[in-house]
Amino acid sequence: MALAEVSKRDDSHFPDIVELNVGGQVYVTRLQTLIAVPDSLLWHMFSRKTPKELARDTKGRFFLDRDGFLFRYVLDYLRDLTLVLPDYFPERSRLRREADFFQLRELAKRLSPHVSEDNPEEVGQSDAEDGALQGGPPCAAAGVAEVALRAAAAAMRSPSLDSRKSGYITIGYRGSYTIGRDIQTDAKFRRVARITVCGKTSLAKEVFGDTLNESRDPDRPPERYTSRYYLKYNFLEQAFDKLTEVGFHMVACSSTGTCAYTSNDPGEDKIWTSYTEYVFCREQ
Repeated sequence: MALAEVSKRDDSHFPDIVELNVGGQVYVTRLQTLIAVPDSLLWHMFSRKTPKELARDTKGRFFLDRDGFLFRYVLDYLRDLTLVLPDYFPERSRLRREADFFQLRELAKRLSPHVSEDNPEEVGQSDAEDGALQGGPPCAAAGVAEVALRAAAAAMRSPSLDSRKSGYITIGYRGSYTIGRDIQTDAKFRRVARITVCGKTSLAKEVFGDTLNESRDPDRPPERYTSRYYLKYNFLEQAFDKLTEVGFHMVACSSTGTCAYTSNDPGEDKIWTSYTEYVFCREQ
């Protein structure tokens, strides 16, 4: 049987346009894009299995329990087999981990700290630092370099209070609550759906790290401002703890409330919606 006929038979189980849910982020792409790299994980899933064998979400989309933000770069690589990353991209090591998971060996190789796109033989500064931390050649010069690199790495991981930048971060959330009849003294509050983060990108990433969801405003340079980030959890106290740990304190707060539903029956509960913002500041 001809190879084209075999491929056509194998691909006929899946639609030409495939919807994916990757860690809560929805992607729509062509089937041929997913199977562009032979022997990769996605190639095995969508050319050697049937739709019934793959996990799906509640809306019938194929589900992958991976980093939804980083998958956009995996999918971009599969489209034309080239790697293009933003100028400021601190997630390189995590993207390499995703490439290993999806069994994209060439992509993982290009993301290796010992390989760059322009010069495959070039070793970057971060790679030399990794090598020094693991132990360098037994000579005095190498020992001095190793100590210096260790100190620099420690400073990057744990910046002192003096080196921390001053600035503002605004935490906002939209919620709703129900107020019953006048004789009732309590109010039923609903769970906060999403906590938004506004401020300078570098400050937001410093405070919230991996708990910051950047999918609504990806690739923003560190010195630019954004109002589209949000947190991967919905506990305000957890966000406040993070801010306090790195030297921020609250300087202002505002809130609004609007009645979203009013019934002619005085015995019915009224549903209110509210929006609240907390402004935090850190001074040098």
